[in-house]
Amino acid sequence: MNTHTTTQAVSRWIIFILAIGAGFSVAAIYYAQPLLPLMGNDLHLSIEGMGMVPTLTQAGYALGILFLLPLGDRHDRRTLIVLKSVALALLLLACSLTVQIHSLLLVSLLIGMAATMAQDIVPATAILAPEGKQGKTVGTVMTGLLLGILLSRTVSGVVGETFGWRVMYQLAAGSIAFIAAVMWIVLPRFTVSSTLSYPALMRSMAHLWQRYPTLRRAALAQGFLSIAFSAFWSTLAVMLMEHYQLGSAVAGGYGIAGAAGALAAPLAGGLADKLGAGKVTQLGAALVTVSFALMFLLPLLGLHGQLILIAVAAVGFDLGLQSSLVAHQNLVYGLEPQARGRLNALLFTVVFIGMALGSALGSQLYTLAGWPGVVALATVAAGVALAIRLTEHTGATRTALNS
Repeated sequence: MNTHTTTQAVSRWIIFILAIGAGFSVAAIYYAQPLLPLMGNDLHLSIEGMGMVPTLTQAGYALGILFLLPLGDRHDRRTLIVLKSVALALLLLACSLTVQIHSLLLVSLLIGMAATMAQDIVPATAILAPEGKQGKTVGTVMTGLLLGILLSRTVSGVVGETFGWRVMYQLAAGSIAFIAAVMWIVLPRFTVSSTLSYPALMRSMAHLWQRYPTLRRAALAQGFLSIAFSAFWSTLAVMLMEHYQLGSAVAGGYGIAGAAGALAAPLAGGLADKLGAGKVTQLGAALVTVSFALMFLLPLLGLHGQLILIAVAAVGFDLGLQSSLVAHQNLVYGLEPQARGRLNALLFTVVFIGMALGSALGSQLYTLAGWPGVVALATVAAGVALAIRLTEHTGATRTALNS
């Protein structure tokens, strides 16, 4: 397949479009979280049944990243992004029409797979970024991605409570169809960086995983942070309803608090460019751990104090998680530039295995031990990520980067 890439410097307009596209596409896998009580009432689901919706969506995302993302090294990323966006729009529309649990769960899995267009956008950004500004440019697009994750909850909570959860999915389908058209118009074609067959691409991913300790540590650390992140967000709406009698709109409103953390992405990328990504990952993991641990203080506070503390914790752990993610991507993308698609696939496969585990374990622990169980899971998982980063010697990162 003969393609060519633009010789012009990437414009701020294209970076903005990429950020919007990443945000809208990844939002598709999070719309359900504040809507779970509404979906449960409509389809008569148990708490475990409700928990299966985000679990399967995130599992689909992990599968899509592992099996579809490597195609970005073999085919024009512009074509892949547009094809996935069309599929995602159709699946979101199908979700709005489901009337029983089995079709809902199947469509949720497929939505996760199609939403991986967000992860085609990120390495595309790294390719288009000016020399020496890769961290900042990728950080800008990652701001759009995380804002999509967090504000999706706010939007879906309000729309769901006002118009019903099905309308939210119909609006989401329309937004993705619009993104597909814009991406087709504004994106340049991308040079194909590999001529390997699909089976050879998949085998090469195993070799990349074995070759780079930096990749393994980055993926595992970010994966444990994702367990904590997902356990919190996939149980928050149910907890607020049961303990505080607060609806989906309030649960979604906490996404605004978390979105404040997303604004750190360009800053984190810039710090990684200047001070070293390893240090940024350590600081980010520490902030996530401390933020979750603070929620152990909830029983000591009054009602308003508890709700404020949850919001403060959301700002803190989202800031830490986003900073760590951008820094980890900086580490990984520098290992082998011609294999960015596969490196990104390996990193985010582990991240979304963590997301799926967080949803499943969070729902189970909430049923067994209540909100303190969820907080304990999140704190321990974040602590493991911090330990992974703190035990890495500075020299090991340099060695891996130069290997």
